Amino acid sequence: MISKRAGAWAVAAILVTTVSWTLSGQSGPVTSERLLRADQEPGNWLMYSGAYNGWRFSRLNQITSQNVKNLRVKWLFQGRHLEKFETTPLVVDGIMYLTRPENAIYALDAVTGRQLWMYEHRNPERTFNCCGRVNRGLAILGTTLFMNTLDMHVIAVDAKSGREIWKTKMFDHTAAGGYAAPGAPLVVKDKLIVGMAGGERGVSGFLDAYDPKTGQRLWRFNTIPQPGEPNFGTWAGDSWKTGGASTWNTGSYDPDTNTLFWGTSNPWPDYYDDMRAGDNLYSASVLALDPDTGALKWYYQFTPHDVHDWDATQNPVLVDTEYLGQTRKVLAWPNRNGFFYLIDRTNGKFLSAKAFVKQTWNDGFDYENNGRPIVRPGTEPTPEGNDTVWPGIDGGSNWMAHSYSPLTRLLYVFAREERRVYTKNEVRHPTTEPGGPPNPMQAFNRGRGPRFAPEESWGKAIAIDPPTGNIKWEHRVVSPPWGGLMSTAGNVVFGGTLEGVIFALDATTGERLWTFASNGAVYGSAISYLADGKQFVSIPAGDILVTFGLD
Repeated sequence: MISKRAGAWAVAAILVTTVSWTLSGQSGPVTSERLLRADQEPGNWLMYSGAYNGWRFSRLNQITSQNVKNLRVKWLFQGRHLEKFETTPLVVDGIMYLTRPENAIYALDAVTGRQLWMYEHRNPERTFNCCGRVNRGLAILGTTLFMNTLDMHVIAVDAKSGREIWKTKMFDHTAAGGYAAPGAPLVVKDKLIVGMAGGERGVSGFLDAYDPKTGQRLWRFNTIPQPGEPNFGTWAGDSWKTGGASTWNTGSYDPDTNTLFWGTSNPWPDYYDDMRAGDNLYSASVLALDPDTGALKWYYQFTPHDVHDWDATQNPVLVDTEYLGQTRKVLAWPNRNGFFYLIDRTNGKFLSAKAFVKQTWNDGFDYENNGRPIVRPGTEPTPEGNDTVWPGIDGGSNWMAHSYSPLTRLLYVFAREERRVYTKNEVRHPTTEPGGPPNPMQAFNRGRGPRFAPEESWGKAIAIDPPTGNIKWEHRVVSPPWGGLMSTAGNVVFGGTLEGVIFALDATTGERLWTFASNGAVYGSAISYLADGKQFVSIPAGDILVTFGLD
């Protein structure tokens, strides 16, 4: 772990090396129009998923399935931390911007890796993150970068110099069981969309929109309906006050329908459900929102009354595909509960679901009730510990990125085959029930049992045909992964393993084409960009960002 700093620091430190904004042939500020056309700028990586559609696909094709074996390390960036490196860098006209754990931003020359400036927001000694003191990335609009922090700030920083422009406190990070904001923001038109975390700590989730110029909050959508709001009443008693349903990963946007798609986390407590009878809306769901107002258009709940910690915080992938003889606008969604879903993204209608990992909890879907899952009896957590349920609490997929290639028309998923013991222990919230544990994370930690033997726990990169849900190929790796995938127009899929092996696969066949032993566990996803006329691929491994290019 990173050594704790003494005291609660409320100031930000900036280490700046002044750099000209014209470095490496930049073509101007990143306007809303450029963001809309991000997939037409393959030389850049302008947002968390590369473009609003969530594809994580690069149209660059200098690196191909024929020459990827010639990739070499071009430069390394040392993050100087001991936490998981989960960032997705941005690349804008020859400059790379990335975050490291503990909320620092770096600007690098994308050709050489030379540091241009650094900004650091210093968190208080105590923050309330679930699963590591991490930060997953940035957003940009104009010449301003935006970052969320573990102490619930959203910060605007000048991309030319690293100077702080404004800082807004989203919420009291010490409230309830503790809030945090590790995810990357998303700019949609003139709104900065920001999520939060805390589903394992008994918070009440929300999604915010801010004015990118001033930091003023413009709207808030409560992911647990409050009294007087539609769908209030799906939580027993007062459990809605501490029900989780956080928004800790980054969503996607459909400009054709002006719809923002964002996933939500598990309800709280994770496994002890006696206090929260009901469907527990909008936990474990995808929300379709009007980005201008925050108004709900529709929702789909993948796992009603979730008792297995199956967050629906995967990156939403927007695909137009043929389904039963019609072209449909769909969400392609490999959910943590082990099923790959097709959802009509214009209205939230359930189309289909098919398991992509081993599952033992589901006996089908009720098509008369918009695909509500039919839960197999005997798969709930028990006081003795239930060891019969697949997938485990980390799911068939998790937060790590999926990738869709419009060339192969396949969705690439780094899936997890694993079961765990689910244990049901009585839980009380420390802020609402006297005598409760001081840390509501105990409900999470005490309910998840040990992993099983290697023959029951592994990872696999798979290619899914979205209309059918069929798996076209599979590439097995040793451990259930925590990194994501990226596909390219060169017919290559890039990823990395917990053992530190960075790999390239043939996007059509799944054949392994190239590997690199990084000696650092991969918790992030690759990006690709063009600088100095050459294609590069960057991926975090351990505490290092490794950047590759051809000889």
